Amino acid sequence: MPARQRISYVDTAWLRMDRPNNLMQIVGVMLFDGELDFERLQRSIERRMLSFRRFRQVARQDDGVYYWEDDLDFDLEHHLRRSVLPGARGKPELQRFVADLASTPLNPARPLWELHLVETALGGDALIMRVHHCIADGIAMVGVILSMADESPDLLSGEPLLELVQEEQDDFFWRLIWRPMSDAMLASIRISSNLWVKYVGMVSNPQKALEYARIGSGIAAEVAKLAIMPNDSPTRFKGKPGTSKRVAWSEPISLPEVKAVGKVLGCSVNDMLLSAAAGALRAYLVDQGDPVDGVEIRAMVPVNLRRPKDMGKLGNRFGLVALELPVGIENPLARLYATRERMEALKGSYQAPLTLSILGAVGMAPKFAQDKVLDLLASKATAVMTNVPGPQEALYLAGARLREPLFWVPQSGDIGMGVSILSYDNKVQFGLITDKKLVPDPERIVERFASEFDKLLMLVLMEPWERLSDPLAVEVALVSS
Repeated sequence: MPARQRISYVDTAWLRMDRPNNLMQIVGVMLFDGELDFERLQRSIERRMLSFRRFRQVARQDDGVYYWEDDLDFDLEHHLRRSVLPGARGKPELQRFVADLASTPLNPARPLWELHLVETALGGDALIMRVHHCIADGIAMVGVILSMADESPDLLSGEPLLELVQEEQDDFFWRLIWRPMSDAMLASIRISSNLWVKYVGMVSNPQKALEYARIGSGIAAEVAKLAIMPNDSPTRFKGKPGTSKRVAWSEPISLPEVKAVGKVLGCSVNDMLLSAAAGALRAYLVDQGDPVDGVEIRAMVPVNLRRPKDMGKLGNRFGLVALELPVGIENPLARLYATRERMEALKGSYQAPLTLSILGAVGMAPKFAQDKVLDLLASKATAVMTNVPGPQEALYLAGARLREPLFWVPQSGDIGMGVSILSYDNKVQFGLITDKKLVPDPERIVERFASEFDKLLMLVLMEPWERLSDPLAVEVALVSS
């Protein structure tokens, strides 16, 4: 009998969240200068990634409970592959290849991850990664992947990483998130405790019926707070997604420049980047001839809830906050300050632990109830937006210098857009994954990212600094490229 370990409630929710039009896969691309040594890459994966038992295990269901089980037929060749780009092997071909992978389910009979090494005409190899979200969140996966890298092309990866003790996740969930929140919230909405009692009655399990009834009343109260949130503005970004995706990424911009401009304007790097993303989305809508006045696009933004001792462990330990991007504001300075104000308001919000609590609770519930709750939450947003700070020095993997790391997070329900911002080696990049039916040309959005930041840079260089605190006092004479 293979070794078995129960999957945590939160990770169970992610495992069951797959849909044909939105697969729960974290997709990443690492662009290198030069070629990777394939044998060294294999050794780095074996020494680092595979030190986590999770990457050698498959997810299985037994009597309604989900487990990790050791894959007795595990073979690295099933997960690390050489692939060939068609045609010119340039950026468009690589983007289409990544989009096709993002639209293709992982093999459920094997551990839920893959790496594809491809040769490109972009100055070096590319390594494409797919990992199911039930294994780990973006913060954890960026840490695992980058931990395989070295500070010099001549070094080999260090000691294996520590292995996760899965039970700690549910202990964390119960002690710090679910128990205090469920005790404090006793109201009820559409998804009542009767739903759980009725379902469990069908399988004749009175003990589970009582447990699900308690869960149902607690989760209903928590969802109520988010359920009354109004829908954001209808735009072409929002609709019923199909099964085909498109991906694109911007050219890197200088992180020190972003920090310098933000310091003058009294804004954080995060404020600057989110505002630039809002400006890029606005410019695309304007190009399409769509109305933009007063448009608000809500993005679900992951918030890391890991404690210091949780670093280097897998699993999902993040919540979500709902950020309204002020796409309807034309003045870039006014848009930046509106973004800053909204981010400040969210800092005291309980939304992040609330959504983690919901994910854990629905992971305990029947799948149809999970789908109903998460569809309700997803209907309130247009995009998922992540901002992950990476290392600020160059890293090497299998003898090649990592030039640009990129990644995209999955979108749940009918959300059709994922925005990612990643900083690395004193540069920052903007990545976008979209549904082909809704936005077939995401490159036309990402190419606007740098120009939106340049507008703020021009203001700092041209306007007296004492006037920059009031957007209305500044004559913005910038032409969108």
